[in-house]
Amino acid sequence: MSTVQLYGLKKCSTCIKAVKWLEQAGIGFEFIDYRDHPVAPGRLAEWSRELGGWVKLVNRASMTWRNLPDERKNPDTDEQWLALIAEYPALVRRPVTVTADGSVHVGFSEKKYGELFA
Repeated sequence: MSTVQLYGLKKCSTCIKAVKWLEQAGIGFEFIDYRDHPVAPGRLAEWSRELGGWVKLVNRASMTWRNLPDERKNPDTDEQWLALIAEYPALVRRPVTVTADGSVHVGFSEKKYGELFA
């Protein structure tokens, strides 16, 4: 059984780097492409709370975000954020790493993973 769940997009270059890092470190993981297997709304809301809010979970520097109409860029409720992510799954930062203890982390760098999996 894998101890790490890695959520992302299979063609995302940052996700590919994270997968290679985990493989080279010998860390068991399961990769979940959230276009093929959308993340349940309850889990997304949990991630948002653990990370400190939707702005930590959603990549507001992405082309997807920048191409949204301005009126869609200020969701007020969890439901509005969830509807936006359901429509545009690529808005979620990549990768989302859930460790064996259930803690949630977003993004990848060799330094960050080195600290996380030390």
